[in-house]
This record gives sequence, structure tokens and C-alpha cells, in this order.
Amino acid sequence: MTLLVLLLLLDGVSGRLTPLRAALWTGLAVLLFVVLLPPRVTAGDGWLATCGLLRERRVRTDCLVSVRTVDGVAQRLVLRDLYGVRVELDPKVLIGNPDIRRLLEEGARTSCERGLMTRGAGALRQLSRRIDGETARLVFKVSGLE
Repeated sequence: MTLLVLLLLLDGVSGRLTPLRAALWTGLAVLLFVVLLPPRVTAGDGWLATCGLLRERRVRTDCLVSVRTVDGVAQRLVLRDLYGVRVELDPKVLIGNPDIRRLLEEGARTSCERGLMTRGAGALRQLSRRIDGETARLVFKVSGLE
């Protein structure tokens, strides 16, 4: 919204604002909003869901068959369950939401105990250690022990 107001203001001050240009700036602002809107992540006992702008994907954490991390511009955690549902989320979500992390780990543990998880138990442990390390660093920094 701020971007749209700024673009319209700058174009208006320069004297080149027309209805067509206003529509183009509005379209650009909406497009950026849609592309940059992060999905909302929710979890419950045995499930984890990501809600985007148009749809929700819900994976059964107690029926996970694979967990993997994908590196790229932004690291992603990819979860796939026994029913073929695939969910991607930013690992930072787990850092900021310990309850979601706990529910995911409990579901993954159940999947491992059932023998369903064929790939990714190591990736999940590695991610968990990374999150624990970042949390410890944050605690030390906040308490002044760094």
C-alpha cells in the first residue's frame, strides 16, 4: 500500500499521472503484494498447513514420508506425506514459532516410529540443531553473555 501511494505521489508531483498510469501502478503494486506475501503456517496435532493467497495445503506430519531442505535464494523445508501432499515452508517459521516446531517434530517422530519416513530424518535433526544453536545465540545476546 505504501509503495502504491509513493508511486502515485511521485507521478502526480511530476505532472505525468494519468488514469492509465494510475492503473498500471496499481497493477504493479498488487502483483508485488501477491508475489511477496508469505504463506501463513498453522499446525495442530498430526498436521501442518500453509495458507497462501489462493489455497491451503495441509500435510499429515504423523504420516510423513520425506523431509528435505532445498537451498536456493531462500532455504525451504519441503515436507511430503503418505498421501502425496507436499508443503514448503521457510525454516525461519520454526525458529519464530516453537509450538509449530514441537508439533512438527512430534509428528515426524511418529512417522519414524511407524517406519513411514524413508528420507529426511537426518535433515530434520540437522535443522533442529541449527534452530537450537540460533536460539542459544539469541538468548546469550539478549542476556548480554555474548
